[in-house]
Amino acid sequence: MANEVPAKMLAAQVVEFHKPYEIREISTPGKDLHVYDMLVKVAVASLCHTDGMVLEGFGGSKLPQVASHEGSGTVVKVGSAIQEFKAGDRVLCNLTYHRCGICKDCIGPEQDSQYCANVGGYLGVNRDGSFAEYEVVDGRECCLLPDNVSFQSAAPLACAGITVWGGLVRANLKAGESLAIVGGGGGLGHLCIQFAAAIGLRVIAIDARDEGLQLARDSGANTVIDVRKGKDKVVEEVKSVTGGECADATINVSDHETAAALGAAVTKMHGVLVQIAQPENVSVPFTELVFRDIKIHGSLTGSREECKKMLEVVSKNNIKVKTNTFNGIKEVPKAVELAHSGKMQGKPVVLIDKEALENEKKSGLKMV
Repeated sequence: MANEVPAKMLAAQVVEFHKPYEIREISTPGKDLHVYDMLVKVAVASLCHTDGMVLEGFGGSKLPQVASHEGSGTVVKVGSAIQEFKAGDRVLCNLTYHRCGICKDCIGPEQDSQYCANVGGYLGVNRDGSFAEYEVVDGRECCLLPDNVSFQSAAPLACAGITVWGGLVRANLKAGESLAIVGGGGGLGHLCIQFAAAIGLRVIAIDARDEGLQLARDSGANTVIDVRKGKDKVVEEVKSVTGGECADATINVSDHETAAALGAAVTKMHGVLVQIAQPENVSVPFTELVFRDIKIHGSLTGSREECKKMLEVVSKNNIKVKTNTFNGIKEVPKAVELAHSGKMQGKPVVLIDKEALENEKKSGLKMV
């Protein structure tokens, strides 16, 4: 397969901050792989909220840079030290690149290993990412896709999926307990609803858009609440379905300026608010922290082992990723336009490797 790799490929690049992506033909990477790297032919890549932050200069990107850190594809070539994968394997491309392996986070609790302070970079943030026909990834961080998980469903799991899964890990709830999700009808939220339901939680989804409220219902939330009713009414409704105590824990995936405060308000006394959204400032009244002992736990993605667990849950529970499809790299600007419209349900995904996608259809497997 290595001999079939073209010298040039199409990619969507950040060429100048605060400007739209440019679609360019660039050199295909991977000619000289690091021993721990793999060259992957990208099948599907999706757009993430963080991509917009990168466009504004967040992350220390060296321009030009290929965008997107949510990709799935087929292994073309592996570095000499990679034993777990081979050419032809279908993989989820983890955004983390070259953790040091020796710092306290790398050797500490496995669920914190993604916080390595000496990391070599992050795909689509400060290294070339998935909006390209080929990308170089760290083979120690990728995950093999279950046979019934499609490239199209997998790509958003590389960040959106593992991010909310990591939030669930930090919420530390048991089956039968309740979880509120602020922003439950968005790209991350609708996945969080399904993950939470799959592990036996009672899910309360809170959103402010008609499209989001409907997606939350379609995703299986036990209770769906329109935040436009006002904070007091939302808290009242949460209490009414939790025996008067509010949710056992809350995950906030909305970057609205009032979202964290609402998340704290719908969490029971002594409960945990997991903050995933990344607004410039997280604002919560002191009364929630001091008088009600609400604990705020920040959460950034999840580890490779947690990613494997997430993929097992997706495979076994037929979890659906709501996607909006675009055909080819040249349609990346259309995906961005939809994401900014406020009318989108789920995630925008770009279909890149048509042959790989056709082969999935011919496999005869019922794909999620």
